[in-house]
Parts: sequence; C-alpha cells; structure tokens
Amino acid sequence: MSKSAEQMFVEYLQKSNLSVTPQRKVIVETFLEAEGHFSAEELCSLVKGKAVDIGQATIYRTLKLLVDSGLADAFDPGDGVSLYEHSYNHAHHDHFICAHCGKTLEICDAVIEERQERVAEEHGFELTRHRMFLFGVCSDCRFDEK
Repeated sequence: MSKSAEQMFVEYLQKSNLSVTPQRKVIVETFLEAEGHFSAEELCSLVKGKAVDIGQATIYRTLKLLVDSGLADAFDPGDGVSLYEHSYNHAHHDHFICAHCGKTLEICDAVIEERQERVAEEHGFELTRHRMFLFGVCSDCRFDEK
C-alpha cells in the first residue's frame, strides 16, 4: 500500500527538520486538489481563495518543497514561466505544447517510451528519468489562423 501524498510531504519535512505549519497544510491541500498544469501564480490565486493571510513568498517556498519532496514536477514550456504538476503516484507522460497559446496536453505512448529506452541503450545510457516536449500548433490555433 502506497503512502498518501500528504504523508510523503510530512515525512520529507521531518527529514529536513522543517515544521508542518497550518500555512503549508493549506498550500499542500490546494496543490493536491488542483489537476493539470498550473503556474505558481495560479496556485497563489487558488490558495488566496482559501486563506488570504498566506503570503506569496510562503506559497513559492512551499511549492519548491513540493518539488524537492518529489510530489510535484516543474517544467518550463519555453516561455520562461514554470508550470507545475503532480508527480507522486502519477503515470509518466510527455507533453504536446502549443507554440501559439501555450496549451499543454499530456500524452502517454508506450511505443515512444520503448523507443526512448532503446535509443538510450544504443548509446550506452541507462535512463533514470526523462522528459519530452513536442512543440507545435494546437487544433484551436490552427483553425483560428484560417
């Protein structure tokens, strides 16, 4: 039986000699409720909707702790603004990213995954983790251009 994300975060804080504060609890709960990809600013808005007294710096620091603990993953889709998503107990996936509107779509493809493993092996690498971003134009933007 796997641990809950909250348990993982509490254990990470304890190992790091950090406290489980009420503010961190609200931020983590809000993060875990949010699905998909979101910026730190979007998380701030969600947290402020629950607890206006939690400062932006506290939210940013806790978001970094979420990444460091392995509960969150951060990536820059190319516009200089990091997006965050859940990583604990979530299947590996790659991303399509629209170069026009920034829309991000998760893709899971066993053939691509197997090919990446084979290519790594052909070059003497053992993959420990990876990310793949495919940039293009989404169907909404393609149709808007016409």
